[in-house]
Amino acid sequence: VQRLKPPLPALEEISDGLTGPQPEEQYGTRAVFGLSNEINDTCWSAAVSSPPGDTVCLSVCAAPDAPIGRYVLTLDERIQFDFILLFNPWCPRDVVYMDSEEKLAEYVLAQDGIIFRGDAEYPVPLAWYFGQFEEGILDACFRILDMNPKHRRNPGKDCSGRRNVIYVTRVLSAMINSNDRDYGVLEGCWKDTFDGGVSPMSWRGSVQILRTWNSTSCLPVRYGQCWVFAAVGCTVSRALGIPCRVVTNYYSAHDTNSNLVIERYLNEKGEIESSTRDMIWNYHCWVESWMTRPDLPPGFDGWQASDPTPQEKSEGVFCCGPVPVRAIKEGELTLKYDAPFVFAEVNADLVYTLKYNDGSTRKIVNDQKVGQKISTKSVGRDAREDITHLYKYPEGSAEERQVFEKANHQNKLLQQKGNPGLHITIKLSMGIRKGCDFDVFAIVSNNTEENKKCRLVFASRAVSYNGIVGRECGFKDLLNVELAPGGERKVPLRLNYSKYCNNLMEDNLIRLGALLIDSSTKEAVMAMRDIVLDDPEIKIRILGEPKEKRKLAAELTLQNPLPEPLQGCCFTIEGANLTGGSSITEKLESPIEPGQEAKVKIYFTPTQSGLRKLVVDFDSDKLGHVRGYKNVIIGK
Repeated sequence: VQRLKPPLPALEEISDGLTGPQPEEQYGTRAVFGLSNEINDTCWSAAVSSPPGDTVCLSVCAAPDAPIGRYVLTLDERIQFDFILLFNPWCPRDVVYMDSEEKLAEYVLAQDGIIFRGDAEYPVPLAWYFGQFEEGILDACFRILDMNPKHRRNPGKDCSGRRNVIYVTRVLSAMINSNDRDYGVLEGCWKDTFDGGVSPMSWRGSVQILRTWNSTSCLPVRYGQCWVFAAVGCTVSRALGIPCRVVTNYYSAHDTNSNLVIERYLNEKGEIESSTRDMIWNYHCWVESWMTRPDLPPGFDGWQASDPTPQEKSEGVFCCGPVPVRAIKEGELTLKYDAPFVFAEVNADLVYTLKYNDGSTRKIVNDQKVGQKISTKSVGRDAREDITHLYKYPEGSAEERQVFEKANHQNKLLQQKGNPGLHITIKLSMGIRKGCDFDVFAIVSNNTEENKKCRLVFASRAVSYNGIVGRECGFKDLLNVELAPGGERKVPLRLNYSKYCNNLMEDNLIRLGALLIDSSTKEAVMAMRDIVLDDPEIKIRILGEPKEKRKLAAELTLQNPLPEPLQGCCFTIEGANLTGGSSITEKLESPIEPGQEAKVKIYFTPTQSGLRKLVVDFDSDKLGHVRGYKNVIIGK
């Protein structure tokens, strides 16, 4: 609304909309349009929407393919005002249009969500505070676009490119990480220590990361790992109007040489002897963004995978995607962008070779599969939604074989489903928690009609979520395991807290490997399984009536499950529209003895009604970061 004093000017040639440093009509960064009788939603247009009087109310409609950005609108060459234009997923003509209000509420408007970590056998939900509507976040998002090297080389061309959501998504994939020394947001670190920064485990949301980057002259924030990169990418995408979600792929392959095979060599003790840079990550997170793909053949609109975690370079830059999820499922590896790399993440073959002391080698039979339980948060609920079917056809199906043929996945095509004479699996005991001693079991069986004499190597090591194997937590080497025809044995391995406590990495993961070698034929079978050690539960009680602008208290309690005291304990809370866009921390002065409870009250004042997530973190010297959350309905 612009209040104009009579006499009113003639408004036939009213408007000049400009964005970027070099606005030109041919690049879509300048639009000149007059006053119409009614709005035309196919192009820039304006119409009077108020009755006659001394106030004129104008409705201005942007072209659906206009670049996103900050605009200056000039009326009748005299009156100017600024506005920000975003992608509009509610507009049917927009490339990010999504026709479900429920999905829009989840993938655009939700300021908090769930990211899945842990293990394929035990997915662990992690609450995350996206905070895309918090103060200063949109400014940071546009600064990310402005700091990207393409903008600094050619600002006019880059601003014009911002009409293209494919271009914007690819820029974000490159700029969320800082590996190209390009003023990116986050620096990655997968080491044991995080000198000069904080552990990726300590982040509860994206807001502090983006504010820190924006307020420190665009220095990369230290440190991030895959779920942090993906979550920040999701925040920025939603802030710009792009429907977006974080996805977790369990047993995710990092194929560096594009042969769709991850190779590992083991010695007779079950130790990895030599390997390429190829890795199997326990899980890996990326994002999916919703858009049309007019640059591709029909049928590839919808969810597009992109990955801001710096793994491999694409067109000379550390970025990945966007690539249609359907292209991955169909094995269409020539479609843009980076389809072969993402296809390998969910389909690569894992090959283990046993290297005997005499130098001979033998392929190990194992049934570990890449690309399991691909997961995201359900729409409107905190439950896990399994979306593996969007990336892969059912294992063993005719469609799966056709995809492998199309993708030239020769290793998978040559595989034959055999029935090896020896079989091995790993079973866990109940109630495996950090702080306790527990047993795990190798179940070995002989499916042949002859006696078998075998060697069993049963090992456990700490492991990081991205597959880096650490120190030993328990080991057993049995040289004479005799199995009668059809026979079975259950072999236990004890894991003691006193042994694994100082070996665990921040991910609380222990990898179990059991290798069974036939002494006469030298054939070998292997089983592998990861354990997620449960953290104690944070009990959260909300004291007071949850209403807007009314002070509440969160009563937080955690019992020390370890046989030793916890030092340096503190609780931190954070939540969209709950904690004023920042975190609130309460430190405990005294150590928490074994079996004792750490207990605090933290006060906060909600600013908006609705369903909110209060994200809670407990930190200490021995437990590391323990996470919890509580859904709170705030009344008006």
